[in-house]
Amino acid sequence: ADETELSRLFFLTAFQVRSLADHIIKKGPVESIYEIPLITGFDRSVAELMAPFINFTHTGHNDQYRRAFLNTLLSNFIISPGEADTTLAGPSFRLLTKYRFTAGRFSGGFTSDKDKGEKMFDFLSGNLAYSGTGVVRKIIAGDFSFRSGQGIHINTGIRTGLSLTSSGYMASRNEVKPYTSAGENNFFRGIAAQMAFGKAGMILFLSHNHSDATISANADSTVYTVTSLQQTGLHTTTSEIQKKDALAETAFGASLSYKFRSLTGGLTYSENRFSLPFLPDKSDPEKIHDFEGNTNRIFSAHYNALFNRLLLFGEIAAGNFSDIAMVQGITLRPSDRLTMNMLLRNYSTGYTAFHATCPGSSRTAGNEQGILGNFRFEAARYFFISAGCDITRYPWLKYRTSFPSTAKRMEIKLSYNPSENIAADLACNYRYAMLDENDSRGIAGIYETESQTLSARVRYRISENLSLLTRFDHRMVKPSGDRGMLFLQDIAASFRSVPVTIWFRYCLFSTDSWESRLYAYENDLLYSFSIPALSGRGSLCYLMVKWEFLRRAEMRIKYSVRSVMSSADSFDEKDELKMQVRMWF
Repeated sequence: ADETELSRLFFLTAFQVRSLADHIIKKGPVESIYEIPLITGFDRSVAELMAPFINFTHTGHNDQYRRAFLNTLLSNFIISPGEADTTLAGPSFRLLTKYRFTAGRFSGGFTSDKDKGEKMFDFLSGNLAYSGTGVVRKIIAGDFSFRSGQGIHINTGIRTGLSLTSSGYMASRNEVKPYTSAGENNFFRGIAAQMAFGKAGMILFLSHNHSDATISANADSTVYTVTSLQQTGLHTTTSEIQKKDALAETAFGASLSYKFRSLTGGLTYSENRFSLPFLPDKSDPEKIHDFEGNTNRIFSAHYNALFNRLLLFGEIAAGNFSDIAMVQGITLRPSDRLTMNMLLRNYSTGYTAFHATCPGSSRTAGNEQGILGNFRFEAARYFFISAGCDITRYPWLKYRTSFPSTAKRMEIKLSYNPSENIAADLACNYRYAMLDENDSRGIAGIYETESQTLSARVRYRISENLSLLTRFDHRMVKPSGDRGMLFLQDIAASFRSVPVTIWFRYCLFSTDSWESRLYAYENDLLYSFSIPALSGRGSLCYLMVKWEFLRRAEMRIKYSVRSVMSSADSFDEKDELKMQVRMWF
């Protein structure tokens, strides 16, 4: 496997991907799972994570394309039985359907999604793709995703933010793939081709798509302009329906890359042309640096290089050849027990990339300067210490902040993993932010808020069929003095006699305000995620069951109930029912 293929193992860090790819080039194919822990940057636990997804059997290049016609169909149905809102434009349930097929070198499929309160068939996406091993590596017609470098230029995928204690970050890379998400705005619709010429690669794309936007007109309705883009993808009210697909965008571009022995570099150019010009309200100081006009051109260069135990990666981009965005990352592994990372970013206030999802807190890679550093150290056998700090400066105004501001995040984490059956984590997190203080009239003052969160988790596996997770969180916010606490118990069980797996959670939470809210990730349906914000005083309980039947299908059913104490000392309950069926044939 080459570096692109290895990157599909999403849990590997950039250093591990490059280290493994270089090992294969220099030493030849890996022969067994026992060889992986001996490679720089790997250990036994990482090899165990990789084991289900890799094999060591040598096959011909064309064997993977000789498979029969395969199909996968997935359908989700979500409803809140206790809610009834007659003001919505459509039924109050969500319906998602995904279909994919593969037939030799060809693949394709479609996605249909109707959110809660929308009319039927509100969103429909589809594509056809061809994959090869020669000069033409991939051709996609229809909806597709594209990523270039670090994502400050183009990245239509999902980025979950910068982890303070991650052992590494993904290096720069170019890739184009079929779009299968239910997001309704950040993707391309047209045709894309990926080609390879020895160590050189090239991606070309052309797209014409529509986005949700707020459109305004001048006094005599002769000139129409774009006020803002809408990213929610919801169309449940009259105003939201009017904004649906209101703006047409034509985008095209090219990306070139070349692999040297220890260095991979690339150049990317893209252009976005809109059917209506953007005209932000410049009387609002927050919007002075917002994009204006109907054409946006971006040129960028990216690289990643591995020198023994040092990995360097970065990207620099120029919007309309003036506003600059830059990110630079460093990963150093001075010994097998210690990994250190540093990530610098500087996004100018006027830089705008409509399809960027970049490292940092800004989705559009603008108005942000920051530095992040962390390390992970194996202090003793099975005992790890991780710590990180991220300092971000916003040189111009932003949402809820009418002045240049600063934010800080710090975390230290202790992990003990003596065996596959038990793992314990203790983490302390600190956050600092500057917001508007609107208690007095006139110019808003500065409100500085701090929060400290202590989180303890213990995961233990009683047997191959039963595992438990216990978690306790405590949060304190200053200067308000509000506190929040959370306790939860998870149970995951499977049965040998029947193909059934269950996940159960019971959670108690108590917070003094929304400011002291806590988050808890939930097990959910396939290709879905749920991280609810828990605020107030109450409980959350859910039960999810997976049943595999006929060896070609599975069903998941999840029922959850959230109970929160109201002001009248009574409890308001909200329930939700989710059902999913997946078939492959």
